[in-house]
Amino acid sequence: MPVPSPTPLRVAVLADSDTRWKWGALTARRIAPESTVHGYLLWGRATPTERQLAEIGAEADVLHEVSATDFLADLGERAHEDSGKEPIDVLILACVGGTIQAMLHGLARAWRTADRRPVVVTGYVGVVYEKLPDGLLLRHGADLVLANSPFDARRFRAIYDGVRADSSSVTECALPFLDGRAYDPGPAQRGERPYRVVFAVQPSVPDSRKDRVYLLDRAVEHARRHPEREVVLKLRSKPSEHTTHIEELPYQRLAERAKEEQPPNFRLAYGNMGEVLDETDLLVTVSSTAALESLHRSIPTAVLSDLGVREALGNHYFIGSGCFASWDELDSGHLPEPDPEWLADQGVATSHERAFAVARGRLDALLEARAEKGLPPLAPYYTARTAPGYLPGVLGRHGLDAEGEPVAGPQAPAPQAGMRAASRRLLRRTARGAYRAGVQRVAPLIRRWGQL
Repeated sequence: MPVPSPTPLRVAVLADSDTRWKWGALTARRIAPESTVHGYLLWGRATPTERQLAEIGAEADVLHEVSATDFLADLGERAHEDSGKEPIDVLILACVGGTIQAMLHGLARAWRTADRRPVVVTGYVGVVYEKLPDGLLLRHGADLVLANSPFDARRFRAIYDGVRADSSSVTECALPFLDGRAYDPGPAQRGERPYRVVFAVQPSVPDSRKDRVYLLDRAVEHARRHPEREVVLKLRSKPSEHTTHIEELPYQRLAERAKEEQPPNFRLAYGNMGEVLDETDLLVTVSSTAALESLHRSIPTAVLSDLGVREALGNHYFIGSGCFASWDELDSGHLPEPDPEWLADQGVATSHERAFAVARGRLDALLEARAEKGLPPLAPYYTARTAPGYLPGVLGRHGLDAEGEPVAGPQAPAPQAGMRAASRRLLRRTARGAYRAGVQRVAPLIRRWGQL
């Protein structure tokens, strides 16, 4: 067991979107329950807004926005005892793969002379259905690479072993937000509230206007066919906000244009997914991770087959689940029956205490080694020797050279730093708003003009 500490563990979480912040912050609470959480939101196109953070409900003791170079400088200082800053015991990298790889190289440089570097943890925010080798190898080098299920753990180890990369970091656990009370059909059956069908939409799947209008129309038609039911279109974000994936055709804009044709038992909703699921009787989605949250609670769950079972939709991940259904089948009253073996292999319906026991044990062992002799330097699979044509571009996109050194170099503190920091934050918010407007409004117009 690790040496008892008079203070709680200090866990830092670096995240670059709303869903990754949710995964990182909740993972911190699962693997280090008594910790204090220092949140770092990486500035970029998908930095979560205050509304998104409030909706997620995953709080931090300290939370602020940073650039990649500012983050590396801060974590570098905290690993040196003479810096005057509180050290970080555990660092969770909850970012896209390229950012994680850049941070691993940048931190390896920043910690070359560190007294005690943190334990570094990373993983995936949801189901992994595309670009698995690419994303997984970009995460190699962390002390713990969390796999959200036995299925993922097998795949992760096979890929690392297949390229002669150390696979000992792969650690099985579960998605940290699989929680909430079990499904109780009683209130709907007794008429205490309407039977509720929730269609959990996704920002980027499907990506065409035609398919998104089709799915919206079918949800509205289901409400029209079943006036005794309540049909809820569960939205991820407002049009001015970004999530992990870019949404060029928000459902709420499509719905607004057909509002007069919608029955009174159809409505749009935002909010925390866990709270929405508390009163859901049927969850419908194309391929959202919300399906796993729903299945964990034993809520009837349908993965739509209307647009096919295809890699481009991500619903191929659910092959074997028993959950596929079309809107026609749902209209007629069909409820899919999930396969128990598939659920177990996906880490669904397992208690958090059991699911995270191995991860907590491995973290304890690493913290003990850190206290006794320190941890070895970070050693990602990608180096200037193994990937000389790939790695420099990954690092360069985050302002680092091939050695993980910030290209511009550290900046010395200047007078009126607080005022300048406030100005930078205002500039970042303005730039982020302009970028989102360009992606969601201007880019689709340009593409349509090009098709004329």
